[in-house]
Amino acid sequence: MSVFEHPDFDEHEQVSFFHDPISGLDAIIAVHNTQLGASLGGCRMWPYANSQDALTDVLRLAKGMTYKAAIAGLPQGGGKAVIIGNSRQDKTQELMYAMGRAVDTFKGQYVIAEDSGISVQDLQYMATQSHHVAGTSAKFAYDGSPADGNPAPSTAYGVFVGIKAAVKFATGSDLQGKKIAIQGLGHVGLRLARHLHNAGAKLIVADIFSDGVEAARQEFGAQVVDPLDIHKVVADVFAPCAMGGAINAHSLPEISAGIIAGAANNQLVSKDMGEQLCERGIIYVPDYVINAGGIIDIFHQRNESTAEKMRSQLEQIGETVTQILTRSRQLNKPTEQVANQIAEEKFRH
Repeated sequence: MSVFEHPDFDEHEQVSFFHDPISGLDAIIAVHNTQLGASLGGCRMWPYANSQDALTDVLRLAKGMTYKAAIAGLPQGGGKAVIIGNSRQDKTQELMYAMGRAVDTFKGQYVIAEDSGISVQDLQYMATQSHHVAGTSAKFAYDGSPADGNPAPSTAYGVFVGIKAAVKFATGSDLQGKKIAIQGLGHVGLRLARHLHNAGAKLIVADIFSDGVEAARQEFGAQVVDPLDIHKVVADVFAPCAMGGAINAHSLPEISAGIIAGAANNQLVSKDMGEQLCERGIIYVPDYVINAGGIIDIFHQRNESTAEKMRSQLEQIGETVTQILTRSRQLNKPTEQVANQIAEEKFRH
């Protein structure tokens, strides 16, 4: 199957495959749309079962970044990169150098940043080979804490703001005593858990790695469940914060939470999942709306701005969530459709 025939190909402007025999790099970079500006998106390193799975992921992620930037009001387009490999076993400096050279071939039309499996140090290695690397350092953080370039704190805070807005919309109350089931406790998930805990929420957590789970158990008194069962637990909010596809034909009938709102990209495995959630009366906060904090952070770091301005735009995620949920209820349309329409009005001239 060619890229053009792939079911997730959606008028992507460029999709490039890279192989470096010396470092062992196998990677794909996809640029979806640059109508609003050069594309920006993180690099994910993951042990995909095959190249087709990697292609599916990068096509969907790149498209999501276009919508994310547009609905967040940022003058940039959407792109994404994936490296096929286990970040805990296969990562080397040479691999990152090779990835930097790959990014440089786009001549600025794609700017790379951090995502799952990639650290600030990795980006710094890439930056020795290309000027088109974001997130290698930071001038400030939204909360005044030391900043190292990692956008995860802003992503987590934006998701927290979005969850607060969704809970307020659905129940009329705050997070005190609400049960939140978090799937995935990585860079973003664990920080989100801390915000929720501090707001008085009760946490139920799961992850395939034990370190985040133990941290949540000890620091927040979180209840731990099997990763295969986290979507089933009785909770007010189910927050997918791991890989995509958490909402699928298998999991959807088993979800008992009234709200789905989390940091993961591409949570709906297909468009009809959003329609089914709407029919069941489950509020779904579109992933690219609620997890836009990372690109908001990177935008403010790369331009003349301040911590206060960045925090203000992160807070606007809550207002956008409320706007989408209100319009969805008024029109009786899936939230994803409503959000897509708002975003497309901005980048499809």
